[in-house]
Amino acid sequence: MIDVHDDDLYHVERRQRWPFVLLGALLVVLVLGGVAFGWVKSQINPSGPAGQEVSITVAEGMSTSDIAQLLEREGVIDSARVFRYYARVKGADGIKAGDFTLHRNDDMADVIATLEAGAKVETQKITIPEGLTLKEIAARVGELPGRSSERFLAVAESGTVRSQFQPAGSTNIEGLVLPETYFIDPKDDETKILTRMVTAFDEAAKGVGLPAAAQRLGLTPYQVVVVASMVEREARVAEDRAPIARVIYNRLTKKMPLQIDATVQYALGKQKQRLLFKDLEVNSPYNTYKIAGLPPGPIASPGRDVLAAVLDPPPSTNIYYVLAEENGKHAFASTSAEFDRLVAAARAKGLL
Repeated sequence: MIDVHDDDLYHVERRQRWPFVLLGALLVVLVLGGVAFGWVKSQINPSGPAGQEVSITVAEGMSTSDIAQLLEREGVIDSARVFRYYARVKGADGIKAGDFTLHRNDDMADVIATLEAGAKVETQKITIPEGLTLKEIAARVGELPGRSSERFLAVAESGTVRSQFQPAGSTNIEGLVLPETYFIDPKDDETKILTRMVTAFDEAAKGVGLPAAAQRLGLTPYQVVVVASMVEREARVAEDRAPIARVIYNRLTKKMPLQIDATVQYALGKQKQRLLFKDLEVNSPYNTYKIAGLPPGPIASPGRDVLAAVLDPPPSTNIYYVLAEENGKHAFASTSAEFDRLVAAARAKGLL
């Protein structure tokens, strides 16, 4: 007779069970894989008919990731991540800039085919550079066939087109128009053109995190746009944008006059190569040599890069800056004595 111990029976039973455990685990993996595959497939090929029409604009220079985010925001697709991977698999590298009409709940293959085919409608192109005032933007719109700078300004001043960052009760849309290249339908009037530009600004501002950053800075989003507009006009090289923003924030904290030359230019209503002492006496709420704090509104339209630069500038104690190089580079100082030395050096170079 053979003795069978309990531990021997345990090992026999365990050896008998492990194929079933493995089979169960395999079934779980297969089920989860099937669910995941089904979900991805539903994102690429949604069930049911396509939804309502959606008009989107693919700007020049937008990446596949940018386009995917735009399509998700507009409800054309549900997942920007799936679209990016699908576009990569499909080799979709020929997406053209322009205006497109798509549909909500659209098939991704159809979306890519439409984007690669290019805009089918005739469009008019208008480029708004960074740092223009609303009047300068209106002049560019007025160069489009059948458009009027006067009508554009009238719409802008009427309050019918608003930014989500505009203070309640304000009809001032200055600084809330995104510098960008736009493709305009020949049928679009001045109201629709301005709406496109303001909507683009709101999307860009949200995209760089303006609302959250403004809260960290202790300012309203609109006040940060005011800062960005001054930096746009003051900074001549990209590397100076964030440091100039920091000088502005430091001066606001110390309750010092900002003394921003670009605000005086705006108050004068014209650009001067050099400001005179009498110019600094102009009576205007935009003259930051005379008023305390921020001016009442932006002085120009800041671009995406400037908006991003002013949201989290590196810490410093600087409260001064002055032109230091012919290429537009500024030098920065934290004391008046240091600033005086920088001014003397700039004058010796003929920069001031």
